[in-house]
Amino acid sequence: MLTVGWRVFRRELVGVVRSSRRVSSVPHYIDGKEVASKCENFTEVTNPATGEILHRVPCATDEEVDGAVRAAFDAAQDWKRTPQAQRSRILFRLREEVAGSIEEIASIITRELGKVPVDARGDVLRGLEVLEYSCGVAANLSGPTYLNMSVGLDAIQIREPIGVCLGITPFNFPAMIPLWIFPMALACGNPIIMKPSEIAPSAMMKLASLATTAGVPRGVLNVVHGGRETVTRLLSKQEIKAVSFVGSTSAGTEIYKTATSLGIRAQCNLGAKNHGIVLPDCNRDLTIRSIVGAAFGASGQRCMALSTIVLVGDARNLLSALREEAMNLRLGTSADSDVGPLVTRAARKRVELMIEKGIEEGASLILDGRGMKPSNSISGNWIGPTIFSKVHQTMSIYQEEIFGPVLIAIEVDTFKEAIDLVNRNPYANGTCLFTSSAISAQHFQQAIDVGQVGVNVPIPLGSPGFGFTGSRGSFLGDLPFYGPFSPVFYTKAKSILTRW
Repeated sequence: MLTVGWRVFRRELVGVVRSSRRVSSVPHYIDGKEVASKCENFTEVTNPATGEILHRVPCATDEEVDGAVRAAFDAAQDWKRTPQAQRSRILFRLREEVAGSIEEIASIITRELGKVPVDARGDVLRGLEVLEYSCGVAANLSGPTYLNMSVGLDAIQIREPIGVCLGITPFNFPAMIPLWIFPMALACGNPIIMKPSEIAPSAMMKLASLATTAGVPRGVLNVVHGGRETVTRLLSKQEIKAVSFVGSTSAGTEIYKTATSLGIRAQCNLGAKNHGIVLPDCNRDLTIRSIVGAAFGASGQRCMALSTIVLVGDARNLLSALREEAMNLRLGTSADSDVGPLVTRAARKRVELMIEKGIEEGASLILDGRGMKPSNSISGNWIGPTIFSKVHQTMSIYQEEIFGPVLIAIEVDTFKEAIDLVNRNPYANGTCLFTSSAISAQHFQQAIDVGQVGVNVPIPLGSPGFGFTGSRGSFLGDLPFYGPFSPVFYTKAKSILTRW
């Protein structure tokens, strides 16, 4: 059983140092049991803070993908017929299991991803909020009823499960984003196959273990591992009816085009370049703390990171104070740390390359995080907080998502210039305004063309009931993640007319 096997696997994960010759492989979870992969291609997962090899992740073979799809398809009818109240009870039990395992899951995230403990716990807690919302989603699975629509004719509309679903999740929120996806799919009566990031798969494995304990039946939740090849194999299966993806723009665009060309319903959260506009009348201390936390928290590896600030007029005078605040952040993965390492050596090298591009293209590097690391560290993928000023819209560091602890500052003369700049950027996950003026805030809310908007709130994520409403170049699809949109995304309408 998964629960027993997970305990063996976890002992290695949480602290037993092994040589690379003895590193074990992460199993798939198919039809209610662990399945050791027979593949020949593996990805090594390392501790980003130390470089220690933790385990290997397989790339699922054709037979393993077929097994997961078959298990989900075979479970579909029984799960569809399971009463909504019973499905909800299982999700309530899962909620209790996850709530009781926050520290364990957070420690897995810190070890595999390098998040500082407070960010790792937040990863789980934010996912838990959506899981809690999914427990009550059954009430949204009914449609309209028209009695006596015509003489002797009644009409009702119901919503039925769409079928086997697929969830593809990124490395940077290995608990939260799976919890955006599979509980909602299950609540709506669908089985699902999860394909977590091959860089950080273990939080999803722990969640699968907890789902088994909570009573999720065999085949209803399956987990397969791998990279692009695994995704391609899964999307080629005619049993797949819906796909939810969070990740890079390039991968998400390819998945969306492939899925929709095959008639698969798709929702894809993509990249971002989130702007914060700073007006001269802002609350200085609140603004500085908010920008530094939103820019460098999670090492900048989040799609809602505040990576760009637009300083209007005299607000440019905040730059020196921002630099001082950022210099006080502590690198490490202990409880008193603020900024952890980047997830892989390749990620660190890419961020370093982007910093070099910024210098070459004429931006002013006022805080250089390259070479920074904790005093007790001799290895790891470390980059400290980095700040550029005098950035222009033509520069690579503005046009591309850096996905690291790098903040760029653009200076403009007017509020209108700032709003126009944000609206011209193709990405639209989130934006915020720092001001003490209610008039400016109201104008900003109406004029800005971004899906999630904050006023003195740097990362404007609403409650689970709102959904995740990033827009324009940050999202492909018609129905966003969770909230009121999931019962529509994960179901199909059926209209029934009766005459007696």
